[in-house]
Amino acid sequence: MSVINTEILPFEADAYQNGEFIKVSDANLKGKWSVVVFYPADFTFVCPTELEDLADNYAEFQQMGVEVFSVSTDTHFSHKAWHDTSDAIGKIKYAMIGDPTHQISRNFDVLRPAGLADRGTFIIDPSGVIQSVEITAEGIGRDAKELMRKVKAAQYVAAHPGEVCPAKWKEGEKTLAPSLDLVGKI
Repeated sequence: MSVINTEILPFEADAYQNGEFIKVSDANLKGKWSVVVFYPADFTFVCPTELEDLADNYAEFQQMGVEVFSVSTDTHFSHKAWHDTSDAIGKIKYAMIGDPTHQISRNFDVLRPAGLADRGTFIIDPSGVIQSVEITAEGIGRDAKELMRKVKAAQYVAAHPGEVCPAKWKEGEKTLAPSLDLVGKI
């Protein structure tokens, strides 16, 4: 069953952010646009490249009114240790959520039988409704700039009912207004 257009399920978890342990819940993902990025495990190979890419683009996400959260089934203690020992992970300023109970990974339907999360990306609107989902195989890294483009498209569509963003759409480019007149003309 798809989670698209469903409201995120309740959760509460510990996270590491900016030198502190904090609590994060589903309420933190509401009221503004959010991106939740699941990854298999700390101290791995593809994961730090993705999380560093998000860290390098975090200020731009924030300028767009978007908060970023990373989640793995590791603990918040493990996140701190990784943050303290890796130059790439040390750049991270967004919340790194620990999900050792697997509740969040189950809520987003990304938990593998082995107890690790799939490489999943979720764009969530201010109402807490999932607008985009991307799940990739473990060896396929994600791109923060492409994610940013998708967030901008989701924000545009939400702000402009009756319009849609075509393939490769970028901010400022022409959109479409679906109608009977367009059928067979694209």
